[in-house]
Amino acid sequence: MKTTILLLFVLTLSLSAFPQGNNENSTDNKLSPSEKSAGWKLLWDGKTTSGWRSANAESFPTKGWKIENGVLTVLSAKGAESANGGDIITIAKYTNFELQVDFMLTTGANSGIKYFVNPDLNKGSGSAIGCEYQILDDVVHPDAKLGVNGNRTLASLYDLIPASADKPFKGISEWNQALIKVKGNHVEHWLNGIKVLEYERNNQMWRALVACSKYKTWPAFGESASGYILLQDHGDEVHFKNIKIKEL
Repeated sequence: MKTTILLLFVLTLSLSAFPQGNNENSTDNKLSPSEKSAGWKLLWDGKTTSGWRSANAESFPTKGWKIENGVLTVLSAKGAESANGGDIITIAKYTNFELQVDFMLTTGANSGIKYFVNPDLNKGSGSAIGCEYQILDDVVHPDAKLGVNGNRTLASLYDLIPASADKPFKGISEWNQALIKVKGNHVEHWLNGIKVLEYERNNQMWRALVACSKYKTWPAFGESASGYILLQDHGDEVHFKNIKIKEL
């Protein structure tokens, strides 16, 4: 009898020590009390298209994007840039902020998180223009080998500044976390809790970088005080969740 009671006690402890069921996503798309007190807000509610619209229209795209089980997915269009659902942008503009996004790449995928976006530039032709936190499968996608010194690889400021070569990428089909910090002209890119680049804009060095990039045809690129935040449709399947922002 004592042995049975002891076994039941051990079993009870084991069950209480390890959460039952799949609790991995139990807090997805929600804010903790500490996050709320720190000023974080959800930029996507995990269920609807509220707060987002097409970069080329006032409504959310009717195709090319899917919301399922708390995950926002841009669907594959065989690598065609903005040829399916197209990019989506926030309803509101942002100036100084910290933006956090969880993303999951599929093999060979390309996408991006853009900020200081002006949807009127390049309207209806390819992706909307803005500073881009690159999301890319560096191993498979050919864009990783283009640009200069790796400035088109994952977490880089696309076509301008490369991320650290030792960036802590967790891998394809794993959730990774992007963090973008903007305070005035100072910007930082973080990946999985590690800062991988920082830069100052609106100065001579910034304009020299832009002049040697694909953005040289857009006057005063990246110098706006505020702009929209964008998730890119580059024709590849990429997943997003836990999209949150803290305005500074």
